[in-house]
Amino acid sequence: MLPRKTDQARTALQAHRAPLDMRQRRLLILCDGQRDLSALTTMIGADAPAMVIQLVQAGYLVTTPAAPEAPTAAPLPATPIAPAAARSALPSPPPNERRRSMAAARIYLLGILEMQRHPQAAALFRELQQARQEGDVVDAMQGALDALTGLTSAGYAERVHGRLLEVIPHEHLNTFKKGTEGVKSLSAVPETT
Repeated sequence: MLPRKTDQARTALQAHRAPLDMRQRRLLILCDGQRDLSALTTMIGADAPAMVIQLVQAGYLVTTPAAPEAPTAAPLPATPIAPAAARSALPSPPPNERRRSMAAARIYLLGILEMQRHPQAAALFRELQQARQEGDVVDAMQGALDALTGLTSAGYAERVHGRLLEVIPHEHLNTFKKGTEGVKSLSAVPETT
């Protein structure tokens, strides 16, 4: 099955107020009629087939059968590979490793800031949104994390910090581990609701 976008999907992707969440938008972008369901599952995650079905039912995607493979002149003899050798030949990264990117971390933190109903969060949102150089983005993200400890509960700030550490690229991990040590130490302070 090769899912591809409909005109409704193209319109929805251009309109940022469409009733699609971020993962659905990402899936629509990847559905170009070239990638099959297994490739999409590798890129999006195990729930990609269910999301494709939902988007087909909603009219955002249409599916075409995968092109049949061309028959070969003669079958190639199968050479057995030892299971241990097969596993070591193609090391697969852990699931979180595929999703590490500065863009994903930035989008995540922008979403968190957008949910806060505070003028300081709105200012931090604009600052992070307007940052273009990687160093500026890292500084804006660090400032937003530091401010979240004062704007939200310690437990919430700690969860945001933990999630950010899952998606931030490896080269910036130490920056965010060192720069947010105070987040974990705040958990002893009683939360006010």
